[in-house]
Amino acid sequence: MRDHNVGLSFLVKNGKNQEYDLEEVVNKADVSTNKKFYHKFVYPNLFWIIFLHTCALTGLYYLFKAKVLTLLWLFTLGFFSAEAITLGAHRYYSHKSYKATTFLRTAMIIFQTIAGQNSMFTWARDHRLHHKYSDSDADPHNAARGFVFSHIGWLVTRKHPLVIQKGKCIEVSDLLEDKILMFQHNYFVPVYLIVGFLCPTFIPVLVWNEDWWTSFLVAYCLRYTVVLHLTWCVNSLAHMVGTKPYDGRIHSTDSELVANLTGGDGWHNYHHSFPWDARAGEFSVRGGFNTKCLLKLAKYGLAYDLKTASDTVVEGHTNRHGDGTRPILAEQPDKKQEDGYIKNGGVNAPKLNGVKTN
Repeated sequence: MRDHNVGLSFLVKNGKNQEYDLEEVVNKADVSTNKKFYHKFVYPNLFWIIFLHTCALTGLYYLFKAKVLTLLWLFTLGFFSAEAITLGAHRYYSHKSYKATTFLRTAMIIFQTIAGQNSMFTWARDHRLHHKYSDSDADPHNAARGFVFSHIGWLVTRKHPLVIQKGKCIEVSDLLEDKILMFQHNYFVPVYLIVGFLCPTFIPVLVWNEDWWTSFLVAYCLRYTVVLHLTWCVNSLAHMVGTKPYDGRIHSTDSELVANLTGGDGWHNYHHSFPWDARAGEFSVRGGFNTKCLLKLAKYGLAYDLKTASDTVVEGHTNRHGDGTRPILAEQPDKKQEDGYIKNGGVNAPKLNGVKTN
């Protein structure tokens, strides 16, 4: 993996084993932000968001009325759906930063459906577009338009014409060839109604006799809304608040706040600098719960061939473009010896605790 001087990149392999280098554009005029452009509201989306949040706020009151099993159900669905976004939609399907067994891919798609953040195909396609044209009008959730737009506004307004135009050029052949993923995409509405709405709401009522309203407001609305906002924080706060240790030319930041909220997906300046890295943060094995989960999956053979940026690549890119805030190795004792730590990315990288890197 080469280190660009003019942009950032990640590789995607399609079924024919070809590689596509998707370079992130840095400060190019044709994809800048036109501050005068007005995003028109999509009123059905706006009304749905208002309704969902009203129900979620009501769910906070019903939270204290819920049975213990309903609370366990809430946290279980919330945890696995959030991990399906971070490890599935993001690190696997968007960046192909590791490989996954059919069982793991199926499980991630099921729980990503429960998360209710559009189909896996749409999520990954939009995220690849976000990386290639980050913080420009071709970025679906352009942070240059402010916190509200990048956090939630992009979902209740019409897409900028550049998002549609550039989105047609994003390489997605590897996604199109994934039969499980495309089944979910082609039948997303009925699949979501069954897996994402009916099951989370009906199971508490039918299995342990929870109240209908409590189940709907807590297990569905509140859980759904919280996971949405945690995901949106990466789009908004992690492009506005924090430091830029690895690349000062881009908006994305390393935000401890977002990292703590999302289990380690807030070291976003690192991620945008090295998006193929399965860790999503240089020190995320120590402080990132999501990366630890990925290593556990790798330990049991469900995930394998985890990719990582080598120290040489990280240091070279950081020295050229960073803002000088990167923690030095002396401040990270035992970094190299840390249990499960992935090092020396490359085709011939060694196995570490059963985890292969490439």
